[in-house]
Amino acid sequence: MTDGLIDVLIVEDNEIDTEAVRRAFRRADFANPTHSACDGEEALDMLRGSHGRPKLPQPCLILLDINMPRMDGITLLEELRDDAEFKKSIVFMLTTSGYETDRKSAYEKNVAGYFLKENLGALVETLKPYCRGNEFPC
Repeated sequence: MTDGLIDVLIVEDNEIDTEAVRRAFRRADFANPTHSACDGEEALDMLRGSHGRPKLPQPCLILLDINMPRMDGITLLEELRDDAEFKKSIVFMLTTSGYETDRKSAYEKNVAGYFLKENLGALVETLKPYCRGNEFPC
């Protein structure tokens, strides 16, 4: 953590959506450090510090899209839950998928929340007090 702030990893293949999250954070005075990955494979490399990537500090809050190339969000979530180091990762889904099957699949893998991208403001308003008031394990 930097200055007591938990790092946020945005896993999203659309750069415009990634920047929209960052803008929403700035508008809400949510100063947590952010990192971005374009898909699940890149996110795993960042979390593990593999393939020449520096390892992200832990704990790390993950905002995860579902529909991405190479490795989608549900597959990444399965990988995280099967890895002893990351099985307790704090994951919020941020997606356009309103499908009940996606929502059920995400919650079966212990996500902290499921937000549609159209409700980005609600996600930021949820995360701000969650990150500031929560006691995270180091």
